[in-house]
Amino acid sequence: MGDSVQGAWDGIEEAVAVADARSFAGAAAILHVSTSHISKVIARLEQRLQAQLFNRTTRRVDLTDTGRAFVDQGRRIIEERDELLLMINGAAEPQGDLRVTCSIALGERFVAAIVRQFSEAYPLLRVTVDLTNRLVDIVGEGYDLAIRTGKIVDHRLVGRQIGLRRIETCASPHYLDSAGVPRTMADLDAHACLIGSAPTWHFAEHGSIATVMPEGRWRCNSGAAIVDAALAGMGICQVPLFYVQDHIEAGRLSRVLPDLGPPPEPIWAVYPARRHLRPKVRNLVDLLESELQNVLDRS
Repeated sequence: MGDSVQGAWDGIEEAVAVADARSFAGAAAILHVSTSHISKVIARLEQRLQAQLFNRTTRRVDLTDTGRAFVDQGRRIIEERDELLLMINGAAEPQGDLRVTCSIALGERFVAAIVRQFSEAYPLLRVTVDLTNRLVDIVGEGYDLAIRTGKIVDHRLVGRQIGLRRIETCASPHYLDSAGVPRTMADLDAHACLIGSAPTWHFAEHGSIATVMPEGRWRCNSGAAIVDAALAGMGICQVPLFYVQDHIEAGRLSRVLPDLGPPPEPIWAVYPARRHLRPKVRNLVDLLESELQNVLDRS
């Protein structure tokens, strides 16, 4: 009887992971198993239920109506199980794998050091920090946590604000001497703008946020390269303050439209939506919330 009870539960975790990732490979990454293991477990589950849970194509995997009902109920079962385990083992030391992703500049300058501090405090953890400017599919690629700016638009994710970053518009004194100093946002149309990964620039005007789509002949998805171009006198840039604060203080760059500076952007710790965070993720988010703004303010 024990084996039959155990068998009744087989495949629930795998089915939920496939639904979240929309692929068998993504589910395998989430659960840290092989793709063939996922395929075999789902096949056995569908055979046992005598129902098809997923429609497979070469590009993605979608839930059937039966699969959607099964996964919704299965997700509740998993959440209740995790809640029980957290209640029993809440004081247990975080352990296992922890995968974190962050943009390159923010990660190299600030986040990686805080995550390293966390890793040193919990030696049973195996931590991977993936620094990339690509928008990672956290759920589909099996990440526990991402550090991001901007809005959270994926319904599978939730986030907690862990800091703020200021945005600065600036140019070299040499460029401003030769091209003139912009007095309004409209004046930017006559200037060489150095465009990074964001196609729009933001300013604050009359109590609201105004958006400008700059034009220029130099584009690069590296903030450091954009700042180098500004230092070389190629034009005006808008970047996070930590890129340019030292250059502004040293006089190598000058603020542009300082009275129209946008409000600081929130920085989020983003993770898959669930009723309870696993201790390793919750503890790291707590540390980031307490430490990140301090190091940003000191930069």
